[in-house]
Amino acid sequence: MRVDAREVAKHWEANAEGWTCQVRQGLDVFRDQLNSPAFFAMLPPVRGLRGLDVGCGEGANTRQLARLGARVVAIDVAPTFIRHAAEVEKTQPLGLDYQVADAMALPFGPSSFDFATAFMSLMDMPDPARALREVSRVLRPGGFLQFSILHPCFAPPHRRVLRNSNGEARAIEVGGYFDSTDGRVDRWWFSALKTEDRKTVEPFCTPIFHRTLSGWFTIVGMAGLVVEELGEPTVGAGAGTSGTVLDETRVAPLSLHVRAFKRWA
Repeated sequence: MRVDAREVAKHWEANAEGWTCQVRQGLDVFRDQLNSPAFFAMLPPVRGLRGLDVGCGEGANTRQLARLGARVVAIDVAPTFIRHAAEVEKTQPLGLDYQVADAMALPFGPSSFDFATAFMSLMDMPDPARALREVSRVLRPGGFLQFSILHPCFAPPHRRVLRNSNGEARAIEVGGYFDSTDGRVDRWWFSALKTEDRKTVEPFCTPIFHRTLSGWFTIVGMAGLVVEELGEPTVGAGAGTSGTVLDETRVAPLSLHVRAFKRWA
């Protein structure tokens, strides 16, 4: 059964309190140690630019955009995420504007922003094509969108990490690449959360909307955006990360980073 936008928002609102608590304890190792650093290394200079952060969560990456000199408006469908992000802004002001909003119906006029970001959020939306069209609409001509998603090739509906006797990842088993999940709800914990703690901590429930790599590139192009750079973060060989989600990226990337610019009229 397809999960609609209202149900997706309910899931993320239910996740928001626990998610905020856990990421602020440093349990999102993949985000903090690899994915976000790689994203910002690929990001063009944003100082003095007006940006939109789509699906901002509790605001960690939004705050980093502001530290780089951008003037940022950030949105999320979960009010609890926005509340937590706004509370940090009150005590550590960076000039950020947080709003509860849906990326598939942005409350902004055409050409309102110089750039947009979406950190691991577009793949959780029931209609990312519509969200991309909305982002394109609010970007000025020549402005850019940079986003990260689960890698369509290496994080499809079926994914299993095969490890050797030392706990090192040696292969990634994938399947169902051409299957459409249309909102299959996955239940999971951050890999850094200890096994004993999982007995008392509720798992996250996240709707997943898998699309093929060609499917993603098609909807990016249909939104009037032109891909100019790709990234596939990896810790590289000999990083000493056996048994962790970071180690898996030595074999194959877990995420895909895309930067595209809006065509000039």
